[in-house]
Amino acid sequence: MHAELLGFGALVLVAGLLARAGRRVNLPTVPFFMLAGILLGPATPGPVLIAHPEDLSLLASLGLVLLLFHLGVEFPVQQVLGSGKRLFVAAGCYIALNISAGLALGFALGWGGHEAFVIAGALGISSSAIATKLLIELRRLANAETPVILGIIVIEDLFLALYLALLSPILSGAGSAGELALRIGISFGYLVVLFAVARYGARLVARVIDSREDELLALLMVGLVLLVAGISAEIGVSDAIGALMIGLVVARTTVRERVERLVLPLRDVFAAVFFVVFGLSIDVGEIGTVALPVLAAVLLTIVINVVAGLVAGRLFGLNQRGAANVGLTVLGRGEFSLILATLALTAGLDPRLGPFIALYVLVLAVLSPLLAANSRYLARVIPDRILHPGWRYVREETISTACTHLDRIQITESDAEECPQCVATGDDWVQLRMCLTCGAVRCCSDSPHNHAEEHFRQTGHPLIRSLEPGEEWRYCYVDATLVREPIGSTRP
Repeated sequence: MHAELLGFGALVLVAGLLARAGRRVNLPTVPFFMLAGILLGPATPGPVLIAHPEDLSLLASLGLVLLLFHLGVEFPVQQVLGSGKRLFVAAGCYIALNISAGLALGFALGWGGHEAFVIAGALGISSSAIATKLLIELRRLANAETPVILGIIVIEDLFLALYLALLSPILSGAGSAGELALRIGISFGYLVVLFAVARYGARLVARVIDSREDELLALLMVGLVLLVAGISAEIGVSDAIGALMIGLVVARTTVRERVERLVLPLRDVFAAVFFVVFGLSIDVGEIGTVALPVLAAVLLTIVINVVAGLVAGRLFGLNQRGAANVGLTVLGRGEFSLILATLALTAGLDPRLGPFIALYVLVLAVLSPLLAANSRYLARVIPDRILHPGWRYVREETISTACTHLDRIQITESDAEECPQCVATGDDWVQLRMCLTCGAVRCCSDSPHNHAEEHFRQTGHPLIRSLEPGEEWRYCYVDATLVREPIGSTRP
């Protein structure tokens, strides 16, 4: 026991030191957590701190569960529901494009029909844990595209139950339509129950976990989350879905703010353990045999995700930066892909599936944070005609829904066609901007005198909008970002 404790402590410490070094150069922590597991795991030459990664599976599961629970507590339910059918269209397109591409690649590899369905699932579903971690670390929770991303991964999680139900008969050889219908019915019936509890049982849940003492509240909260996640897994629904759903329930209780504060450090520690254990499970000895198929899978996934991001961007009126953020944030693959690999190997399918999926997940786990953090470069090359017109000038700008100056909006329209200050001095201007507080029309920052920003410095009026034909974007000088109301907002 002492040796296991020593090894685990050293492994977590190394993971933390590597991640801290990465943060100094503005890289996300997830790849470094995984790198620590790979370097110090049993499948890599050199020191081995944990010889049996399966001994840490419970801690890894706890990290995943707490990560999804915290997401549920913070989840912007009203924004997602207010987005209506557009969100389901966007998520449906994302899933359909990725699953179809994965299935086509699976058949093209020629490893077998059953293997093709496993590859389709591994390539088709993004990692909720990685996507959530990216949103937090990149500080994009208040971005306009974030509810779309969260909605996509939630609908993906709901899709997991269906896909596993469809895949299980293929892996087991059972082809009974009645058995398939029963599994699907049980999965979705359980989800309906959890939705009902979220809608009508919040008060009862609050009574179960509420306590004046933070220690007892934390204990009761973790116990409830693990219980629901365990029941979900027993029934055949992902434990992550159960954790997410009970988070939605807690979000409707009076203890929400205290729970958010208490679960945050637990989430950060155990989520790191989850990614470290994932790294421990990767066998680097068989990488060479699947390197080319993995390269093809990675390139295909990146292309399909960018296309899906553009579809979502057009549906929700996002600019190039927002569309790029959607596609690249949900690029990572993780826990579900590894589950499929385990099921496939247990069922006796092609042994190349194990190293193929492991390497594929690792490469995307490294690339996804890097690409998502640098999405502005992709935004520069996305043509205007693909999205709604009017974003050329601000294609790389972030769109935020957290601006606190929207109450300063007094005037939204103007018939002015010139910058009066430029006219007075006989100068030209590039584009026109209008102050949303007083209605003053001034020239943009690319004009010789930048009278719009000068007006802000003189008056403190924070918000402007473009007066160019076909452009309706608004910009806040104080927050230095494009701004708009959250999806589903009822405010004018």
